[in-house]
Amino acid sequence: MSNLQTIPGIGKSSVELLEAAGFLDEASLAKAGLDQLVAELERANSILKIAKRAPRRAEVEKWLSAARERVGIEEPEETDEPVAPLVAVNYEENPEVAVMLAKAPAAQPLPPKLLIESQLAVSDIPPAVLLNRVVGDLDVRVSETAASKPTKLPVSGASAVQLGDAPAPRRDIDASRIRSIADVAPMASKPGTSSATSGNGDDRVALIRAPREGTNKGRNPESRFYIRGVLHTHPFQVMFGAFVTLVMMVVLPLAIVAAGLLLLSDMRPESFGWVPKWFLAFPIALPVTGLAYLIWGVGAGKRRICGQRLFVPKNCRKNAKAHHVKGIGYIIPTALHMLVFRWFRCTYCGTPVRLKE
Repeated sequence: MSNLQTIPGIGKSSVELLEAAGFLDEASLAKAGLDQLVAELERANSILKIAKRAPRRAEVEKWLSAARERVGIEEPEETDEPVAPLVAVNYEENPEVAVMLAKAPAAQPLPPKLLIESQLAVSDIPPAVLLNRVVGDLDVRVSETAASKPTKLPVSGASAVQLGDAPAPRRDIDASRIRSIADVAPMASKPGTSSATSGNGDDRVALIRAPREGTNKGRNPESRFYIRGVLHTHPFQVMFGAFVTLVMMVVLPLAIVAAGLLLLSDMRPESFGWVPKWFLAFPIALPVTGLAYLIWGVGAGKRRICGQRLFVPKNCRKNAKAHHVKGIGYIIPTALHMLVFRWFRCTYCGTPVRLKE
């Protein structure tokens, strides 16, 4: 359990913000720098919106002082001595660097087509170091082998370097390894087998992505009856889980009310003698319905994309497109939408999923 709340001035929202930024205890907080911690908290709060505003720099400085005092880390001493600014140096005037440049291989521009095929972004390529204005130390790597001279490649009009493939060496044909068609025929597959298999696979993939043409024939794309989304792997189990969940939502309050009325009719028959005996069916049906809900509602009602359970309440942020009714919640509207329209949106990720081919 986090011990950050024991530090004076840190509230519950501040603890959540620190944990979201990666500072889980006093030790990790004490090792952080002030500027780094303030920036991390502002970035985390701008994304997660945990607090109304990010903690001020003065508050964070007090937290750091308290955490360092508890852990036993001394605070860094601030020096008033001015630091000399770094000055750019022209290393091209250095004779030793000039000799190394003469032996160094020349760089060639990469063609844009090669960058696209390799899926390289501009940020993935390290920037070149300009030797005429270097700030700080110069890192030089020297190889003992002589550098080979680059071959000049033809440049097209679009300023793109085209790299030609070297021709592969020819090999003599070994006549003893050549086999006749009669020898290979028994090993070949039957005609049409591979194409039919691939065709069935393509049809299955297309069916998962989009419904059949006749499913939405004559339906308005803006209507809820227009079936959309990817196909669920077990649509019947999900629909049965939705039905069991709705039955559970109805039986649970009826069983509680019926049990209370039956208890009052037994204790005060003069006032509650009107309670019928068949009300006992609701408390008896509750364990059966609860067991069915655990099997199909909790077990089968699981999303294949985000892995969340649809018919289990969870205290978290839901998707803005999820089926929701104020006062009722998300589970009952989602289950009703499944049974009526044969498709639904995931409560957590918002992905449309259909239950009909």
